[in-house]
Amino acid sequence: MMAFMDKDFLLTCDTAKTLFKEVEKAPIIDFHNHLNPREIYEDKCFDNIADVWLGGDHYKWRAMRANGISEKLITGDGAPFEKFVAWADTVQNLIGNPLYHWTHLELQRYFGITTPLNPDTAKEIWDKCNALLRTKEYSVRNLLKMQNVSVLCTTDDPADSLEWHKKIREDGFEIKVLPSFRPEKAMGIEKPEFATYIEKLGGAAGLQITDVESLITALKNRLKFFLENGCRVSDHSLEGLFYVKATEKEANDIFKKGLAGADLSEEEIAKFKGYILTELGKEYNKVGIVMQLHIGAIRNNSKRFYNLLGADTGFDAMADFAYAPQLAALLSAMDETAELPKTILYCLNPKDTEMLAVMASTFCSNEEGIKGKVQLGAAWWFCDHKNGMERQIEAMSDAGLISTSVGMLTDSRSFLSFPRHELYRRILCNKIGTWVEAGEYPNDLSYLRSMTKRICGENALEYFNM
Repeated sequence: MMAFMDKDFLLTCDTAKTLFKEVEKAPIIDFHNHLNPREIYEDKCFDNIADVWLGGDHYKWRAMRANGISEKLITGDGAPFEKFVAWADTVQNLIGNPLYHWTHLELQRYFGITTPLNPDTAKEIWDKCNALLRTKEYSVRNLLKMQNVSVLCTTDDPADSLEWHKKIREDGFEIKVLPSFRPEKAMGIEKPEFATYIEKLGGAAGLQITDVESLITALKNRLKFFLENGCRVSDHSLEGLFYVKATEKEANDIFKKGLAGADLSEEEIAKFKGYILTELGKEYNKVGIVMQLHIGAIRNNSKRFYNLLGADTGFDAMADFAYAPQLAALLSAMDETAELPKTILYCLNPKDTEMLAVMASTFCSNEEGIKGKVQLGAAWWFCDHKNGMERQIEAMSDAGLISTSVGMLTDSRSFLSFPRHELYRRILCNKIGTWVEAGEYPNDLSYLRSMTKRICGENALEYFNM
């Protein structure tokens, strides 16, 4: 029987162990997360492990609800230690769940704790973690340094001032903290707050937005500002119908209806979003940044808890709509004029993994020598587990070149989430090692080491031009 999460955790053959040694301590390029740049600038220290683990982590909240924990001990006013004990009880019941591995990797890598977390060990672990967290050595910046983070890209609205990114840079912090351009609200024409947001965006861009042309101009102005502050990547969340071909006049008529608060059909919404996506994609290509498309969430499904807690509180799910034709049309609309940017495709529903892998390889042609110009992204959100990572690696290998992958990201709001890169590296090395030891690929360790290092960081540096 193998020891619990020891140095060879998930590494089942000698080749896997050899490859993992090459990338175990490699710098982390985390090109998509939801960390708070202000907390990085202020170098926040956490008072206790419940705050850093349970504050805002909807992954854990979902698990606790499934374990029958009262909302008072999840998002309510329960005492921090009581919440931690409730989490410890949940952890013990998480066999097979990625949260179990994440939790114990974080205990090991940050705190040196190898004892499994459960209600009996909760007090001991609580005391040890808190004693360390209250020292300056465990401030936010030092937590990032512990995991050898080199670059991280936060997720930011086009109207954001990027005040904290500027201050971090001026402060000389050695880790690059870069903004990502996420114009979701500018495309949310169906939302009741759309008109208010457009006014805010116009203020940030220094112009009055009255039609779709001025909207595109405002977004381009803000993108230029983001580029001046280090932006290398954009991000879009696509849910439901997101592309129907439209002329500028059609998009403009729909935009004016949306500003006036008129009801819009699904087709009209898709025409507007598709037009904006296409125009932005062409601009991304022009200025040389990457387009990320996260596809397939269905959000805020519990109206009761949305009214109580708001968005991003653990009540989202994976949709099951078929979108291959509209995705192909969207990519083709940019590719037709050779203006398709480097693009990463993420699916929330695993049924779409192979479809996206094949779709990506369909649009990779370029004369600039870009490897994996369009590619299947890392296992995302509800797919971010051992099975999901293995399936992503296999799908990208089956339909393209895993050697061109830009690797893993955290997609997290937690400053303790970076061992997820280690988990991915272990799974990747084991998959490659298994292929080699099964005689499916030569045991060329020189090349294998080089390829593994590329996937675990070097490809991302080149792909994102960081």
